[in-house]
Amino acid sequence: MLAWKNARMTLWLSFALCSLAILVAGSLLSRYGDEIARLTGLGGTWIGTVLMATVTSLPELMTGLSAVTAARAPGIAVGDVLGSCVFNLAMIALLDVLQRPSSVYSLASRSHIIGIAFAALMLALAGGALLVGRSFDSSVLHVSAVSPILLLLYLLAMNTVFRVEGAQRANHASPGSADQAALRRALLRYAGAAAAVVVAAVALPFLAVEIARAMGWSQGFIGTSLVAMTTSLPELTVTIAAWRLKAVDLAIGNLVGSNLFNLAILAIDDLAYLPGPLLSNVSVAHAVSAFAAIGMSAAVIVALMAPPRARLLNVASWASVLLVILFLANAWTHFRHPAS
Repeated sequence: MLAWKNARMTLWLSFALCSLAILVAGSLLSRYGDEIARLTGLGGTWIGTVLMATVTSLPELMTGLSAVTAARAPGIAVGDVLGSCVFNLAMIALLDVLQRPSSVYSLASRSHIIGIAFAALMLALAGGALLVGRSFDSSVLHVSAVSPILLLLYLLAMNTVFRVEGAQRANHASPGSADQAALRRALLRYAGAAAAVVVAAVALPFLAVEIARAMGWSQGFIGTSLVAMTTSLPELTVTIAAWRLKAVDLAIGNLVGSNLFNLAILAIDDLAYLPGPLLSNVSVAHAVSAFAAIGMSAAVIVALMAPPRARLLNVASWASVLLVILFLANAWTHFRHPAS
């Protein structure tokens, strides 16, 4: 019994140390990401959606590949991706609570709507595939027909966001020699912080799985809750750090881009899962997360188009309250009816 308690304590201590490393490195990542956006003129939306999101979403990629290959746990892979999407959208509500006195939706660029809409479309495809996967075979070899569409939509989303940001880039002059030197320093420091985030974040999901197994939780609940939250810790850290720098577009762009990248990861996991189409070999209950994320995406789009002026109980806008309700409802559903 004592050895078992010591093993659990070691797991939690390792988890805490990895989390601390992400907290420190993630703060630096936001600082240098914001500096790169300023020096290049690319804009916070583009840097957040592509550069930052790719780094912070690498834990989901590594976890998914490990789950569908070595661990043979497809439920963890799918639950992690969809649960992370829900968790990322809930972070926008946190930003709204922190942002005073105006709503975060009134400060953010409407260009985020493009990425959110693409992510909602990808979520709808994934959710539909989960619903009909076991009764309707639309696979090509061992891969679902939805997977290449997800990859194409991700690339299209990146291209569209880049083109929309083009006008902003055109208003910035090319950096001079001093700016070039500053840009090189920012890129090197960004790369160092990114490496630290990746190393610590990749270890987190494996520690989370071991902790969850020690607690006797189901595979689907592990993926949708604990693993999803741990793999989203880099997004949380970077988002809060970006908000503290008053880089709202960088913060929201990171969350939106992470969701897009996560759904592309779902297609990559499908390619790596050889027993058959990934979405046909997991519980249909995972579709709950997909549709919860779609509802949350719709709320954010409406709030960006028509920013709420009032706060409920002087805490958060109606959109943020709805985000929290859908997040909690999704978590409760998976806790009461765990997916496999």
